[in-house]
Amino acid sequence: MATDTAHNPSASASTRSLGVLVGFDGSDHARRALHWAAVEAQRRGLPLSIITAFTVPPAVSGWGDPGAEITGDTLARRGAEDVLEQARDYLEGYSGDVSYRVEYGDAAGVLVAHSSNAEMAAVGARGRGGFIGRVLGSVSSALPAHAECPTVVVDRSYHPKEGTGAERFQVEDDRPVVVGIDGSTGSRVAALKAAEAAVSRGVALRVVMAVPPLDAALLWYPELGPRDDWEVTVRRRRELEDRLEVQVRWLSRHFDHLVITASVTDGLPIEVLREETKGAQLTVVGTRGRGAIAATLLGSTSSGVLLHASGPVMVVPSSEDPRLESDGAAREAGRSAPVPVEPASAESQNS
Repeated sequence: MATDTAHNPSASASTRSLGVLVGFDGSDHARRALHWAAVEAQRRGLPLSIITAFTVPPAVSGWGDPGAEITGDTLARRGAEDVLEQARDYLEGYSGDVSYRVEYGDAAGVLVAHSSNAEMAAVGARGRGGFIGRVLGSVSSALPAHAECPTVVVDRSYHPKEGTGAERFQVEDDRPVVVGIDGSTGSRVAALKAAEAAVSRGVALRVVMAVPPLDAALLWYPELGPRDDWEVTVRRRRELEDRLEVQVRWLSRHFDHLVITASVTDGLPIEVLREETKGAQLTVVGTRGRGAIAATLLGSTSSGVLLHASGPVMVVPSSEDPRLESDGAAREAGRSAPVPVEPASAESQNS
């Protein structure tokens, strides 16, 4: 069922009535995001909400009434409606609930305003902006940093299923969902969302923790001091493996039928997760981790992964979740029934 509606972004966030929100501008990247969002909405039984935004430059609109551009039948609005018609055509045969809307304003601002009423938002890595050489577009850069729901950025390595009608949106993928975790509250919120995504897909969850190289370790773990002693390196790895086991045990308590694997991997978090995106159907990160600049809206790891990913990346904002309260209990749960953590390779241990 498809409907055209207007929406008040100040509506109660508790309803999340927009379901999966996707920004569409007619670009190739937008089509990839639209397909990903349609499959996700269908999988989770959520409505799909498609928004196309438009603005009129002052040089064009001149001294006219700005309200007329918002509500009137202007050339810019008709152009946006034509773009939205492309989305209708692409979704022909889609069986889920779909709404289409044209809104006046900056695309990133419009999507952010509606994000509080959506379960998640999806955008293409780049749109039709004027900066053709940019790896990441302005909307896909701004939305993850400001959205009030998880944002999925879909890059060009995502290949929509070929076909027509409903068959196009029947996708099977047995690759795992990957989440990067560093012990911060934000990364634990991301881990919960990643687990939910894995359960909805019927696949395993892979939890990854990175061990920064010697010269970068102090940025993440200043308590170490100089780390030129191999014994210190080994001890730190074991500490991280223990922490990761506790985090996996905590996740398992909330998702008891989910298969979870865990790995402590040598390397900078950005590099480790970038490599993980190659074998994951979805990679999940928090907006911020344990970086030194706590006030940064989008942390260096999450922004770096977005820039270099080889697959869809979900950025999860910090939020309240009652399941986080049980994390302390998990820490006290002891070391019985250890969770398997993949050992470091011989190469990484001897490097």
